[in-house]
Amino acid sequence: MHLYEVLRRPLITEKGAGLQEQNKYVFEVASGANKSQIKQAVEKAFSVTVTAVNVMTVHGKTRRVGRRQVLTPSTKKAIVSLKPGDKIEIFEGV
Repeated sequence: MHLYEVLRRPLITEKGAGLQEQNKYVFEVASGANKSQIKQAVEKAFSVTVTAVNVMTVHGKTRRVGRRQVLTPSTKKAIVSLKPGDKIEIFEGV
């Protein structure tokens, strides 16, 4: 998997905003990506130093569409911890 395919989008939520105070950022990542690939992708894309990566799979939920029940797709998200002093600019001002 190419490094530019690993990061899908940043997740901007209230909980993610609280984690920014601890120098942690949340991303939606490709389902086949592992921790080392995520670390390399963040370091290359944002020119920062990553100290830790926590990864979790968010399972899809059952939704109703008329009379049918459908399953939304599962996603994978990563919480990336940065070295003190580093920050990612795309999250600023949100």
